[in-house]
Amino acid sequence: MFSTRIARTVHVAAVAAAFAGAFAAAAAAQESTAGKGDGKGRPDGVRGRQAVIKVSGEGRSTTAPDMAILQLSVVKDAKTAREALDANNKAMADVLSALKQAGIAERDLQTSGFSINPQYHYPPNNDGGNRPPELVGYQVVNGVGVRVRDLGQLGEILDKSVTLGVNQGGGIEFTNDKPDAVITEARKAAVADAINKAKVLAEAAGVSLGRVIEIAEQPSRPEPIPVVRSMAKEFAAADSVPMATGENAYNVTVNVTFAVNQ
Repeated sequence: MFSTRIARTVHVAAVAAAFAGAFAAAAAAQESTAGKGDGKGRPDGVRGRQAVIKVSGEGRSTTAPDMAILQLSVVKDAKTAREALDANNKAMADVLSALKQAGIAERDLQTSGFSINPQYHYPPNNDGGNRPPELVGYQVVNGVGVRVRDLGQLGEILDKSVTLGVNQGGGIEFTNDKPDAVITEARKAAVADAINKAKVLAEAAGVSLGRVIEIAEQPSRPEPIPVVRSMAKEFAAADSVPMATGENAYNVTVNVTFAVNQ
């Protein structure tokens, strides 16, 4: 019984020694080849890193706008808030009715702001005393965002809106309802620009360009940038506001990583 236990112990020790020797040999072989290439000028997969070229490409595509977004407001002042609101309501109702009659759909009309503000008079205090402000009335502001899809009506719509009570404007933006095709062209141009830049860098470094490892578009969605041009199309009737639409430019930036073949 005792001799059997001794034999088992000796056998386990021999097996452990054999495994230890095998691991030591593998480690020695790995150290002897560390830092050496694979015969093709490339580092090994354990310690080496893939040589890459990283570039950014920019692309732009332009198109004429097919929609305008207006910000119009009606501002009314009166002695009381009720009087100011009633006057504002009437004027805004007339404006909305006229816009609908001009062909503006319900989905293209959206209230963009509403406020009732007290109006104060601040008497002069030449004697150095503190005089409280005097309430002199109220002001009601009602704003509406309007999407105009027929740009030929834009000047007439602005003119009629002012006639019916719009007395404050927050701006006008020319845009495109469905710019996907234009943005696609800008993306293609951005990738082509990145490839050209990478080829120049590879040639200057004396290496050849390898496969594409990664392409990433910068996260911000391309937005139209107004571009002034001398041939801008103008919409103007004899009794309406003259408009020049120009064109929109959509910009896209991509980051591309290429492998390098050495």
